[in-house]
Amino acid sequence: MTVTTRSLTRAAAVSAAAAGAIFIAVQINHPPSDSFLTDTNEWVIRSTAKAVMGALALAGITGIYLRQVRQMRVLGLVGFVLFATGYLLLFATEIMAALVLPALTDQAPAFVNDVVITANGGTATGDIGHLQILFNLTGIGYIVGGLIFGIALFRARVLARWAAALLAVSTVATAALAFLPESFNRPMAVPEGVALIALGISLWRDQRNAVATTATPAAHTTAGEQLAVR
Repeated sequence: MTVTTRSLTRAAAVSAAAAGAIFIAVQINHPPSDSFLTDTNEWVIRSTAKAVMGALALAGITGIYLRQVRQMRVLGLVGFVLFATGYLLLFATEIMAALVLPALTDQAPAFVNDVVITANGGTATGDIGHLQILFNLTGIGYIVGGLIFGIALFRARVLARWAAALLAVSTVATAALAFLPESFNRPMAVPEGVALIALGISLWRDQRNAVATTATPAAHTTAGEQLAVR
C-alpha cells in the first residue's frame, strides 16, 4: 500500500470523527465521580475508551492543522501545540487511570481517591506527587489550546466554520465546570464531540473535492487531445 498525503489526511479525518463519537458515547450513563469505583470493569473500559479517544483526537487535529497550516499561521501553530499537548496529557492520564489506579485500589485507597478527586477538579488531602501539575497542564492545554485552535480554524476559512466556532466555544466552556454541579459535566462534553465529528467530515469532504478538482482538468485535456487526433 502506497502512503500518500491524501490517504494520511483522510485517516486524520476518520480519526477526528471517531474521537468525537467516542467522546460523546463515553458520557452516556457515566456514573458520578464520587461513586465510580476504580477497581471495576466499567472503570477500565471507560478509561481505555477515553485514552483511545485522546490518541485519535491527537491524530485528527494534527491532520486538520497540516491541511491548512499556511492559512492558520502563527496563531494556528500556538493553538495546535497547546491543544495537542492537552490531548497528549489526557491520553497519559487515562492510561494511568486504566492500568495503574485499579491495581492500587486495595493497596493505597487514599492515594487513589485523592487522584480521582484532583482529576475532577477537587483538592487532594494527601500527597499525590506531581500529578496535580499534570492535571493543571492538561486543563490549560485543552481549554486554552482548544480556544485558540478553534479561532485559527475559523479564520482560516478552509473547513466548516461553524464546527470551528463550536470547538472554540465548547472547549473554553469546560472551564465553567469548576463552578457548576457535576450533573453539567457530561452534557457539556457533547458539543466538543460534535465539533470533532463535523471537522472530521469536513476534512474528508475537502479531500474528496480536491480529488474532483484535480481530475477535471485531466479529463478536459484528454477530450481535447481526442478532438485534435480526429
